[in-house]
Amino acid sequence: MQKDPSVYQDAGTAVAGDRLGAEGTEKQLDDFVGAHPDYNEEEEELKFFRRKRLGVIKNVLAASLAGTLTYGVYLGLLQMQLILHYDETYREVKYSNIQLEDIDRKVLMGINVTPIAALLYTPVLIRFFGIKWAMFLAVGIYAFFVSSNYWERYYTLVPSAVAIGVAIVPLWASMGNYITRMAQKYHEHVNYKEEQRAPRGASDAYIIIFQTIFYAFFHLSFVCAQMPMLFFLNNYLYQLNHTLFGVKHCGTLSHGTLPGFNTTVLQSLPRSVNLIMVDSVLMAAAFLAMLVVLVLCGAAYRPTEEIDLRSIGWGNIFQLPFKHMRDYRLRHLFPIFIYSGFEVLFVCTGFSLNYGVCALGLEKLAYLLMAYGLSASACSSLALCMLCLQRHIPLLAGAFIHAALLVTLFCWAPEPRLEGQAPLLYTIAALWGMGSALNKTSISILLGMLYKNKERQDFIFTIYHWWQALAIFTVYLWSELPMKAKLSILLVTLVVAVGTYLRMEQQLGQHVEYRLPRIPRPRHQMRGYRYLEEDNSDQTGSEGDGDGEEEQEEHPAEATSSEELPREDEEQRG
Repeated sequence: MQKDPSVYQDAGTAVAGDRLGAEGTEKQLDDFVGAHPDYNEEEEELKFFRRKRLGVIKNVLAASLAGTLTYGVYLGLLQMQLILHYDETYREVKYSNIQLEDIDRKVLMGINVTPIAALLYTPVLIRFFGIKWAMFLAVGIYAFFVSSNYWERYYTLVPSAVAIGVAIVPLWASMGNYITRMAQKYHEHVNYKEEQRAPRGASDAYIIIFQTIFYAFFHLSFVCAQMPMLFFLNNYLYQLNHTLFGVKHCGTLSHGTLPGFNTTVLQSLPRSVNLIMVDSVLMAAAFLAMLVVLVLCGAAYRPTEEIDLRSIGWGNIFQLPFKHMRDYRLRHLFPIFIYSGFEVLFVCTGFSLNYGVCALGLEKLAYLLMAYGLSASACSSLALCMLCLQRHIPLLAGAFIHAALLVTLFCWAPEPRLEGQAPLLYTIAALWGMGSALNKTSISILLGMLYKNKERQDFIFTIYHWWQALAIFTVYLWSELPMKAKLSILLVTLVVAVGTYLRMEQQLGQHVEYRLPRIPRPRHQMRGYRYLEEDNSDQTGSEGDGDGEEEQEEHPAEATSSEELPREDEEQRG
């Protein structure tokens, strides 16, 4: 039986249609998932890393703003609280049944004594929470201190002061670590095309710039702290003829904390509603600082790097701050750390009270500290000269300014209640701010330059701020010494600090070997797709920005870095 030819024609047409349909589908699929004809990979990569760099700048500005708000609120509240509680009438009328003076002494003791133990727990805290969350926790504790002042009692003020003491070193250690890490990340995003290891010191310029930005913001906290005094408390203060009536000696002739100062400084008592409003504004600023850290500050490390940093063992994390102190570079910097703590508290207490308030009255205290803060903020930019000059020049310049001022203060005793001395006092406050800016900015930059390994930075900044806290505690203890003794201690410490720093630079110039403790390798088992690659970019120390191989090449006698696997007993010996 003969088949109809039209059947074969229809079948061929169907097969051809199916083939054309399949080809059309493949073409549509290629158009959908394939590369866009106008896609430029290099341009998109450039845009991606530009966004990364902008994100790093946003992190630095957010952390700087949070630090400024936090410290400004803390200083402003503490200053206002101490002045109110000092007034005898305020204590009798408002709180006759509690001993506010005794509570204030315990508050100051809690703030100054508790940081002594910070070296034991700060690295553990930072490694457990991560840098960002350690910052957030510490800022939250400062906000808790503000909230405790709504109900001024022993069981609210003293525990919150102890909590502040616990949080001081973790906050500033994590801040210094965070800014340094952001500088290193910015350098990585700028040089993303370079396949080889970056040369040693390549990120130094960004460390200088970012630390300068941070301290320019930070020193503004001394200005922010005076807002409660300017807009609220100054309206209730007596003039200097009343508050300084019994003061006989100022400056270098004084003993303790302004002897003879009147026990009543308030001509009228502020209403409780007004105090609550001021506390609420400060609480809002502290809460804003928490939100800035939480929302605007990005993570310093990737999640897998955070895991690696923690998994070296809590015992090792506990021991490593003490082991890092065997490095002669760090030991030579201890006197500078101590002087850095001395000078900032001296300008807030010794100079501002025994010189400034003694001559100009309590109502001018806010203006003196604002002159200091504005000068320090503006002069922080002078540290940028490290970009073109040797790194020791700003530090030595700040030390020279402070040495000249210390000699001047040692020889000068202002006349009580003589407002004509105001220009000289404001000039000294501004010059002291310049020296403080050069001192603090240069120290943080120097630590970032010397310790580039991201696994070590939390230990190094913890040691720095711990020594600073010890110095502040010492200033708290010597409050009743004669002013000449205080100035002599400051001057001797400054001379020793400059000498040991120059000795360190000399030894580095002679390539004297320094000893770094071994950072153990992470102990967790490497499983999952993240660890299948031969060159794992998520492992700690893989980015080549540390001290590991470079320091091994220059100093073969040193301990190995985290790239080598030590045995358990070797890890403990470090």
